[in-house]
Parts: sequence; C-alpha cells; structure tokens
Amino acid sequence: MTTNATQTAISTWKLDPAHAAAEFKIKHMMISNVKGHFTALSGSLTLDEADITRSRVEATIETASIDTREPQRDAHLKSADFFDVAQFPAISFRSTSVKRNGPDTLDVAGDLTIHGVTREVVLRVEGPTPPSADPWGNTRIGLTATARINRKHFGLTWNAALETGGILVGDDVSITIDAEFIKS
Repeated sequence: MTTNATQTAISTWKLDPAHAAAEFKIKHMMISNVKGHFTALSGSLTLDEADITRSRVEATIETASIDTREPQRDAHLKSADFFDVAQFPAISFRSTSVKRNGPDTLDVAGDLTIHGVTREVVLRVEGPTPPSADPWGNTRIGLTATARINRKHFGLTWNAALETGGILVGDDVSITIDAEFIKS
C-alpha cells in the first residue's frame, strides 16, 4: 500500500507556453533598466507531493524568441556578440535539488546553460500554488521563479565603453519566470 501512495503522490506537469513568461532586465548605460522577454518556452515538472524536495523541473527557452520591443536591439542580441542563436539555439535549466525556504517558497538549484556554458543557479520559487481546475477539464498549478545572474559568467561579454565613463550594458541580469503547468 505504501508503494501505491508513493506512486500517486508523484505527478507530471507540462509547461503551458500560452500562460508562461521568461522575462529579464539589465542596466543600460548605467542609468536605466532595459526589459525583455522570450516568447518560446517549454518544460516539465515532476512534482512529489509527499516530499516536494524530491521534485524536478526542466525548461528550455528558444534564444531566437527574444523580444525587447526594439528590432535593432533584438537583432544584435541574436548575433554572435550576445546569444549567437545560430550556434546556441536554446537556454536550458535542469534542477538538481529543491529545498524548502518557507511555507510557500522554495530554493531550486540547477544547471543553467546559456551560450554553451553551464553553471549552477538557484531559483527562488514562490509556489507551486494549490491545484486548480480550469474550464476545459485540466488541472493547473502556477509558480514564479526569480534569480540574478552575471551574464559574463555565461560567456556573454560584449560591451562598449561610454565616453562619459562606465559601460553600455550592465553585467547583472534579473530573471523572472511566471509559469502555469498542466497536469499530464
């Protein structure tokens, strides 16, 4: 009976790309933030409801889907100066550990791969929410994950010096991922 209870406590969820956003912000000219997002995301969550620390998540973002609402900047970000989407078409994350950090907060550590470089990153996760039925007969959960990374640690080193001092593009990138998952 314990085996059946364990099996029913583990569920698989698929990321709903229509209800997910991967957003970022970074300093521009050391004076303001530029924000952008990626429009093509996929992923899955294996949720262990009996012991959430045994849960796992994997996600992929298509780098060519970057959108900062400025076509010239997007083209530059897709070039070899930054993401080099021809050579590195995806950003990926694969969790390696989950730790409870509060009643509704988790620290999800994992391998983040950007521009062919993999480094451990810890996502602070709010959620997952309790399951909820949608009008189409699906069961959904949601979560928000945040992190801050240094782009240079992933080989994204292009920059330009400003005549007034400083640099054109900041190093620290704030990341926010809002996602809904549908139970498989």
